[in-house]
Amino acid sequence: MTTAAQIVLASRPQGKPTLDNFRHETASLPAIKDGEFLVRVVWLSLDPYMRGRMDDAKSYAKPVGIGDVMEGGTVAEVMESKNDKFPVGKIVAGSFGWTSHAISNGEGVRIVDPKVAPISTAQGVLGMPGITAWVGLNDIGRARDGETIVVSAATGAVGAMVGQLAKAKNMRVIGVAGGPEKCDFAVKELGYDVCLDHHAHDAKSLTKAIADAAPDGVDVYFESVGGKTLEAVLVNMNTHGRIAVCGMISWYSGQGLADAQPLPAVWRNILTRRLLVEGFIIFDHFNKFPDFMEQVGPMVGDGRISFKEDVADGLENAPQAFLDMLQGGNFGKQMVRVGADPA
Repeated sequence: MTTAAQIVLASRPQGKPTLDNFRHETASLPAIKDGEFLVRVVWLSLDPYMRGRMDDAKSYAKPVGIGDVMEGGTVAEVMESKNDKFPVGKIVAGSFGWTSHAISNGEGVRIVDPKVAPISTAQGVLGMPGITAWVGLNDIGRARDGETIVVSAATGAVGAMVGQLAKAKNMRVIGVAGGPEKCDFAVKELGYDVCLDHHAHDAKSLTKAIADAAPDGVDVYFESVGGKTLEAVLVNMNTHGRIAVCGMISWYSGQGLADAQPLPAVWRNILTRRLLVEGFIIFDHFNKFPDFMEQVGPMVGDGRISFKEDVADGLENAPQAFLDMLQGGNFGKQMVRVGADPA
């Protein structure tokens, strides 16, 4: 038998999650059956959507049950196999969760080619965050050459990709990020035309800063944050602008709701500016993954798309890294190194 270290949901958060909502456990995995394979998790991806899975509320996906392993995308190495499609030694990407080992029948699992890019990118720029950026920019935001886009969470896993893909389309790219270090990175490393530090602004001054940065108005807004950033962008949107709603991390734990712009003001801007606002969940668009890899894989491989990872070492440190990420404490894609990387 294989013993797996796991992190399970111990209790549901009341507002902001805490370390008490998680529990470390070990579990004995059974012998694999025909058609199954055993993996050793190498990389675990931490993403904002996991906060919603901690709540027992109706949503697009079922919540994590109390006592169940926390959900999460991973990159892993096949250690034992009775499935010809996933032989021993292959690197795979799948949703094995916050665990050191797992058994799979191959459903929802794909083989990763270590020659394309570091294998951690299979859960980053060449994984769920990457395709989220690609679909959100092109299919939802309908971005076009020469337009102006504002990207919230501009140096995060998704935002950093959106900004670079937008520059590749010859757009004017304005980022909003938390802190001068992140903004400096956005401009110097990711190619943003301008990056605004939201810590240095209230909603009113951020509105003016966006207006100054986008003298011709904003055509596309990639929304991952909500809060004052949304308020500041709305009044700068051009007629027939598009807003791709990917997330709203500033409100995930019930924070800032009392200070949020009233719905009538939001609705009026959408109406009078004839805005197209569309929410999207990337799981509805995974049929486009081969097209995404064909276009973006070479861009990552040859360095046209750069990426930054914020790595926490050890599965036991995943809960604290997750809590820090929800408060904007990460700089780049938040990953956890669960085991030694064979690549």
